[in-house]
Amino acid sequence: MWINGQFLGKRPYGYVAFSYDLSPHLKAGAENVIAVKVDNSQQPNCRWYSGSGIYRHTWLLATNPLHIAYWGTFVTSPRVSANAATVQVKTRVKNERKTSATCVLTTALLDRDSKSAQATEATQQIAAGAEYEFVQQFNVEKPRLWSPADPYLYKVHSTVRDQGRVVDEYDTPTGIREALFDADKGFLLNGERVKLNGVCLHHEAGAVGAAVPERVWERRLEILREMGCNAIRTSHNPYAAEFMDLCDRMGFLVMDELFDEWKVGKGQIGPFGYANHFDEWYQRDARSFVQRDRNHPSVVLWSAGNEVGDQSRPEGAETLRKLLDVFHTEDPTRLVTVGCDQIASEPLTNRVRPEFLAQLDVVGYNYVDRWRDRKEKYFSIDRAAFPQRRVVGTESSSMGRGRSVDVEQLWRFVSTYDYVAGDFMWTGIDYLGEARWPRKGASSGVIDTCGFKKDGFYFYQSQWTAKPMLHLFPHWNWKGREGQFIPVTCYTNCDTVELFLNGKSVGLKGYAFPRYGMEDRYGNTGARARVPRTTNDLHLEWDVPYEPGTLKAVGTKDGKVVTTVEVSTTGEPSAVRLSVDRAEIAADRRDVAHITVEILDAQGRLVPTADPEVAFVVEGEGKLIGLDNGDPQSHEDYKATRRKTLNGLALAIVQSTGKSGAIRVAASSPGLQSASLTLSTRT
Repeated sequence: MWINGQFLGKRPYGYVAFSYDLSPHLKAGAENVIAVKVDNSQQPNCRWYSGSGIYRHTWLLATNPLHIAYWGTFVTSPRVSANAATVQVKTRVKNERKTSATCVLTTALLDRDSKSAQATEATQQIAAGAEYEFVQQFNVEKPRLWSPADPYLYKVHSTVRDQGRVVDEYDTPTGIREALFDADKGFLLNGERVKLNGVCLHHEAGAVGAAVPERVWERRLEILREMGCNAIRTSHNPYAAEFMDLCDRMGFLVMDELFDEWKVGKGQIGPFGYANHFDEWYQRDARSFVQRDRNHPSVVLWSAGNEVGDQSRPEGAETLRKLLDVFHTEDPTRLVTVGCDQIASEPLTNRVRPEFLAQLDVVGYNYVDRWRDRKEKYFSIDRAAFPQRRVVGTESSSMGRGRSVDVEQLWRFVSTYDYVAGDFMWTGIDYLGEARWPRKGASSGVIDTCGFKKDGFYFYQSQWTAKPMLHLFPHWNWKGREGQFIPVTCYTNCDTVELFLNGKSVGLKGYAFPRYGMEDRYGNTGARARVPRTTNDLHLEWDVPYEPGTLKAVGTKDGKVVTTVEVSTTGEPSAVRLSVDRAEIAADRRDVAHITVEILDAQGRLVPTADPEVAFVVEGEGKLIGLDNGDPQSHEDYKATRRKTLNGLALAIVQSTGKSGAIRVAASSPGLQSASLTLSTRT
């Protein structure tokens, strides 16, 4: 980066936020030129799809020479309970004048409505060119504690005065909460045990690539929350600042991850990875990473790395120690993990070294069930050998489409044993890269790149939510297979489900997990113990001879019907239907609307086998920025104006201009009734 031809510096790790001081090189009254060069020519250099160019927000900040330092506030809650909490605020103030200054710092804790809960003031003489760290404290009676169920945010408002004049103001959103990892109890939030129902994510978003509008992530997080997900692992690089803000506001617990590579390179990354820069840059990058994100209440655990080759090298423990020094210095309040994939491995020479694991605050297990009898015993082997070890599943296989008994059994173990803090499955959403031609992306997610739910979504919803739900699959369009047995699978949190085909019962099935033994008195097994059980798995299944018509599933809980779902044989495609996630968006050139395209039969039912191409026209105060169908083998241009559907579905993303008005979107396909809708934009 340069200003007026003066070189300011470089950062080889493009995921990390950074800043430069332009002041010494500005020309008063003249044109000043800022130049930024992004060189991403050496490929591959990271996993998987990085994008290229400046695809995250940049800001130009103008401050008084006496000002709060960049990332200069650090808000913590040393004492937290439902009745009272202590909030501590450390504030670094810089004096870049040529003379000393008498700095008056006023710090106020504001509630959600920006009403002052408390305020405190301190005065300090700061020498020219020096900085001073203020330490101030609040005692808060009956605080509103931040949690996924109630992500309540306070705000710390900092005001710097010099000779009675306000010279700087700064706001720091914060949440009051206590997050602990315990060797026996797992993860505790505000004193309550919370299982981390986690997903790993990548930083890009399908059709929009790595330049992701905030609303795209907000919608994706809304869908994950509907599934019952409460935790995100930012694999394997730092995310955009606005993503972290969303997690604060929406109530997601975050494992914030820094590196995918340390000193030992990865074959998948190649010769141009971060390993070339680690020794020179790791301290600065780790410091920037922690300082930027340490005020987020959503961040409950740092991850220093993922599957790093250093874990099994003699010098790896020393590299880890140096990283831990940075993390613990910049943030003494949170623990640090690493996603380890060699805790058990063959040949034994590749195993993670014990001195490496011994240093970790929380030991992260990638694919705990990968080796030999750990396929059945999971964490229990190391639990017996290291009872004081705090553990979390940093990465595990996900359900995706269809079903997996392995995934079901792992989740059964994680949810049963308190000492396992939780599990982060790979992945919550499909992503670009990690694929072999003709595929362009990985399909391990339970949500595809459009945000459409796969069958696996409903497995996790059945385990992670309490509201009665029931999902049947596959579809019931099997022309030419009449009389053949079709396996019909159900994910549900109901006690029992009875399946009907064209009004005739196919059978009543049920499971109850977890099972309970006797309680209160001998012989009393409770109502749940009397629920009919037909399987030890976490899904129900029937083999049904195919005939066109309607499958109907009736779910009961505590003996009462609570939900009913039908899946019918559809007719041929007849019409296009459009629906939008929001009828009004901001006219700020950034906000977006997601428009779902469905191919319907004459009765208005989604045709799950349809794949016609749909053409789009966008008029008014908006533009089409992406088309997708979720197919990892589709090579159609994301920026085109037409797209084939997959399973009868496609997605269009429309972005606003800077003017208030209307956006009209029309969609057509040969031989089908066309569709249109109008949404508005506002300034």
